[in-house]
Amino acid sequence: MSVVRVLHLVGSADSDFYCDLSRLYAEDCLKNAANPALYEFHIAYISPDCQWRFPTSLDPSAIAATNPMSLADAVQVLAERKIDVMLPQMFCIPGMTQYRSLFDILSIPYVGNPAELMALTADKAKTRAVVAAAGVRVPQGEVVRAGDRLSIDLPIVLKPLNGDNSIGVTLVKNAADYDAALQTALTYSDEVLVEKFIELGREVRCGIIVQDGELVCLPLEEYALDPDTRPIRSYADKLKQNEDGSLGYAAKDSTKSWIVDKSDPITERVWAQARKAHIALGCRDYSLFDFRIDPDGQPWFLEAGLYCSFAQKGVIPTMAKASGISLDTLFQSMLQNVLQGRSGTTVQQAI
Repeated sequence: MSVVRVLHLVGSADSDFYCDLSRLYAEDCLKNAANPALYEFHIAYISPDCQWRFPTSLDPSAIAATNPMSLADAVQVLAERKIDVMLPQMFCIPGMTQYRSLFDILSIPYVGNPAELMALTADKAKTRAVVAAAGVRVPQGEVVRAGDRLSIDLPIVLKPLNGDNSIGVTLVKNAADYDAALQTALTYSDEVLVEKFIELGREVRCGIIVQDGELVCLPLEEYALDPDTRPIRSYADKLKQNEDGSLGYAAKDSTKSWIVDKSDPITERVWAQARKAHIALGCRDYSLFDFRIDPDGQPWFLEAGLYCSFAQKGVIPTMAKASGISLDTLFQSMLQNVLQGRSGTTVQQAI
């Protein structure tokens, strides 16, 4: 493969928080996936004022020293640089939808799932409906707004309909706590998904990658929970704020998450559900799903997270590494999916 010009699309058109989150993962990828013999990396950085910058690195000083420009000027720069493929590193809703659509218009292919699918899975209720229709097990649930009456018996979990990283998520066991939990969730979304709480057995994530047109399930990642002290995952279980104010990884502590041995009986059960979800949603290149395992060992679909930053500490690269696939191999494989054209997928037994 000749040297490929890869654009890392970083930042956020929404908030400083998502800018920081994007930089955290993109910096990891830029450092650990770099291979000058194969790739020529470029960076496009979007700030919440929707200005574009093309810095030489993601160091804050390098970003600040780069002249901002309008979308029209940025498109000209992209044309001049003759980008071969774009790697989405934006995690805000506009970044996962509108900005991906822009690259569709520009006929610049990108790794990962298309804008319309990202828009669908940003809505937790619509995602549930699609996978449930394909036979994936989901908890009882309903969407509520302020003032709506609740029809699901307690205990329940409230989630902002289009939230992520467990922001605004609350477990409610007592009716007296419902109103406060609803207001918390409504702070982040106009609508709230209410789901029947699945008693804790275990909680895992399942990643799938597409290799040579076939689905390959990766080893599960399990998260440390406790039925009494930590019955559900929270924001603090996923991200942390460092002393300098920057974001850092919280979930990568070995006491908080670990890779499940493939011989574990739960693996095949989750893989079967994940394959159904991947195909039902029409995912491409890769997919990532959260499952709750009840005390009887049955998996329940919680949500889809259809993004991968190709950071060494990212979930899919971590799972791939556990199966013997290095970050270099994974990254190159995903670029080949794009550059050689995606020919559709068939289900393969997991490695």
